[in-house]
Amino acid sequence: MENFIEFRNVTKRFDDFVALDNVSLSIPRGSFVTLLGPSGCGKTTLLRQLAGFAEPEEGDILIEGRRMNGLPPYKRNTPLVFQEYALFPHMTVYENISYGLKLQKAPKEEMDRRVAEMLEMFNLTGLEKRFPKQLSGGQQQRVAFARALIMGQKILLLDEPLSNLDAKLRVEVRTELRQLQQRLQITAIYVTHDQDEALSMSDIIAVMRKGRIEQLGTPWDIYFRPVSRFVADFVGTVNFLPCVVEKKEGKSLTVRYHQQTLTFDTEVDLRPGEPCTVVVRPECMTVRPEHAGEGQLVGEIQNYSFLGRYIRYWIRCNDQTLIVDDSNPGLTGAISGRVRLSLDLPKLHVLKDVGNAPD
Repeated sequence: MENFIEFRNVTKRFDDFVALDNVSLSIPRGSFVTLLGPSGCGKTTLLRQLAGFAEPEEGDILIEGRRMNGLPPYKRNTPLVFQEYALFPHMTVYENISYGLKLQKAPKEEMDRRVAEMLEMFNLTGLEKRFPKQLSGGQQQRVAFARALIMGQKILLLDEPLSNLDAKLRVEVRTELRQLQQRLQITAIYVTHDQDEALSMSDIIAVMRKGRIEQLGTPWDIYFRPVSRFVADFVGTVNFLPCVVEKKEGKSLTVRYHQQTLTFDTEVDLRPGEPCTVVVRPECMTVRPEHAGEGQLVGEIQNYSFLGRYIRYWIRCNDQTLIVDDSNPGLTGAISGRVRLSLDLPKLHVLKDVGNAPD
């Protein structure tokens, strides 16, 4: 897939603080790329470099091979949608959406046609005469999207645009946005600290930490094959099992966790006797009563939380508490007492302990 946008060794400082530290990133045309990370990791700073609201001290930013450094925002065709909708309160929906066309002095007939297209695309038909204060939060956000895309741009930058919406509406709008991006083949770069948004919307996720990209990959790579303890812990809920390598033959790895051994495949280079950490997601374990069949681990349920579509258990196993999600809860309530835990071995992932200690 063709690289459409490139960051090459981009560095940005604010006094003594290094916001971006030699960041390189290639973004394919038509992809949805999410910059994910905690506050202060550099994700918004990187987005603003592309939009032209800030300039790097070092490195280059390119769109279709053309260097963007020094160009003002209005010459980059990279509309940026913020979490604050930034609509003109004294203008109607029609006037907000058509604002860019009006600046270009587009003919009234063309303006009407393109606004009508945007209204239909974003389910806003019939609201064109309303003012922003007469709209719901979701409708205001859709107007902001429509205003950003009416000029026909093929790049859309989004800085936590859904954070002001309630949980249910966020899911609805993010689904619409993803479908629209795919239909129009827009190249979208999305900033968020919400892991669910990143996993559900993205073709590619860049997990950022302290001004650098810690891992770049598909949602599946990031979730099931994190490169570090930080990524594993930041993206979703996770259990870390401290283990020691017993045997490694080709891809097959056998590790010991207290009195139990686990064998699964991995590409990670490990040697017998090395300490390591096995990454286990809550849904990668099945909980059963202790007397029911085989199980790799044994523990005792300490607590549970019924969440409708699944039950989350906290289970004391050896000297730690594991979080386990049962996605098929029974009608009679939660399990209690001592239980066996069966692990979905192909979904286990191992990290070398060196460099994976938490901050």
